[in-house]
Amino acid sequence: MDTDTPLIRLEGVKRYFGSGDTEVRALDGVSLTIRSGEFVAIVGQSGSGKSTLMNILGCLDRPTGGTYCIRGEDIAHLDADDLAALRRQTFGFIFQRYNLLSSITATENVEIPAVYAGLSTAERREKATALLNRLGLSDRGGHTPNQLSGGQQQRVAVARALVNDAEVVLADEPTGALDSGSSDELLGLLEELHGSGRTIILITHDHAVAARAQRMIELKDGRVISDTGTSDARPAQEAPYRHARSGPSFVGQMIESVKMAFRSLRANLFRTALTLLGVIIGVAAVVAMLAIGQGSQREVMSRFESMGSNLLFVRPGAPGTRMRGDAIATLTLADADSLGELDNVLAAVPSRSGSATLRVGSEDYRTTIEGVSADWPIAQNRGLKYGTFFTKDDVTHRVGVVVLGTTTAGNLFDNVEGAVGQYVFLGGAPFEVAGILEEKGASSWGQDQDDVALVPITTGMMRLFGQSYLSSITIAVDDTDRISDTETEANELLLERHGTEDFQIRNTASILESVQDTQNSFSILLGSVASISLLVGGIGVMNIMLVSVSERTREIGVRMATGARRSDILMQFLIEALVVGGLGGIAGVLIGFGVCFVLSVNGMPVAVTVMPAILAFTSAMVTGLVFGLLPARKAAHLDPVTALASE
Repeated sequence: MDTDTPLIRLEGVKRYFGSGDTEVRALDGVSLTIRSGEFVAIVGQSGSGKSTLMNILGCLDRPTGGTYCIRGEDIAHLDADDLAALRRQTFGFIFQRYNLLSSITATENVEIPAVYAGLSTAERREKATALLNRLGLSDRGGHTPNQLSGGQQQRVAVARALVNDAEVVLADEPTGALDSGSSDELLGLLEELHGSGRTIILITHDHAVAARAQRMIELKDGRVISDTGTSDARPAQEAPYRHARSGPSFVGQMIESVKMAFRSLRANLFRTALTLLGVIIGVAAVVAMLAIGQGSQREVMSRFESMGSNLLFVRPGAPGTRMRGDAIATLTLADADSLGELDNVLAAVPSRSGSATLRVGSEDYRTTIEGVSADWPIAQNRGLKYGTFFTKDDVTHRVGVVVLGTTTAGNLFDNVEGAVGQYVFLGGAPFEVAGILEEKGASSWGQDQDDVALVPITTGMMRLFGQSYLSSITIAVDDTDRISDTETEANELLLERHGTEDFQIRNTASILESVQDTQNSFSILLGSVASISLLVGGIGVMNIMLVSVSERTREIGVRMATGARRSDILMQFLIEALVVGGLGGIAGVLIGFGVCFVLSVNGMPVAVTVMPAILAFTSAMVTGLVFGLLPARKAAHLDPVTALASE
């Protein structure tokens, strides 16, 4: 590179704000050259354009017109990330109001530019500590800005400007908030930095301060009205930013963003807790609701399956008939015998039901009486607790025997086991108790399945019911894979026997499928209701993140001025939203499991599985990502100058 190429060159630079009658010409054709190694003071009264000039020199703003070149390269050709790299690796800013982040320590404030330069934690900590020691703050590195005096805060700002070995130090009214002693100390430090080879550009309205520089440029109404000329300039050096680090790696950026996220959340614990609460409630609701829905589904399905998944139910009456099955005389015992001879049929159990009063001594008890065949235990997959079931011979010879459910037996006998072999009077005739059924409990519709008395179907028709037709026929098939074929064969057989379709056949597989579909819909409904809570929590995340962006606008400006790219800012706020979603998700899952445990202890059917928890946690993370995107984009696209001027 030509050694005569100046470090900084401005030609006819203009910066206008507004338009028409409201147009403000902050800079109106400024031309100047600054060479490497100069100590320049830009002086002027308020409104002269010096702060606007500093923003353009530091690549925080772009000129409306004219040319601004750094080492011969026009910055007009650089995009936002290129300008961020230029600020990070060439310029160090010392602001009048220090612009230190209040939630982190002095050392961490100094490290900020090094974070965006891609230095490791150890490297930047070493450099920050060395700079603070050099500036007389060796014992103040662990203090936050509000624990430091104004002069100490300004020295921290100087250390931050130097941590990336900036070639150019831009100081904007650095003595404006300091007493005379601190001002002299700071100016002496700037002279020392100049002596070490750095280019110093000092912005001030105080001519006495400007006199400490070796060159003074005075502005008025956006124009240069005087320039003492170049003095003590050093030869131009190769631009350091061309060879410096390009920024942090993606992994490094992620790690730093997570650290910053926790610092930010810790700084506003109450607000963070309220934000987390919305996500926690949503996630816990999803976990608990899905567990309840799944538990209810399993409970209902298990009860239906306990009836047998290999059954066909034949009811009297044409399809669509609403009359009670036992009031329609279309099914007979001969139909049951014929169905029992079909291939793949284990048993075809005829049934006739009614109600009657049973008597033992002076005890009366009214219950459901059901006449069935000896194959009833096969079809119902139900055993006996005591005694035996009646036999086919009992059915053939119309023997007066009865098998009782435990509820019925318990209401008639003090000793249920001792009931076997005893007699009960049923329909005025004595029936011997052959056995006691094993307990079944309540059905899915609440009926007590143990409150029943079973008699041979032939005996019941002759002594109890007074009718020779059936309420239903239950067919148990051998191979459930062929149940549909068996259903078709049974349908054809009955059509052939009856000559008309005066019956209905239902397949338990289709019933189970229908019930399962209903339960799935119920689970989806519960999950959808719970998801609304998660959505509300997500809106809360977005709202809080938008508030956070507004409150931290100046922080964003500081990060941009120290070299943060838009992607760095975007990732930082996205990570904060993800951290909120993640923390809320973990807490919500744990609370959801706790709710499920309490419900299960209290007898509610709950099915806790890993998948709903994973789904809920993932939903929380996605919620944080989606609802954090808008605030993050808003933060990433803030104008650095506007952000730094924010109160």
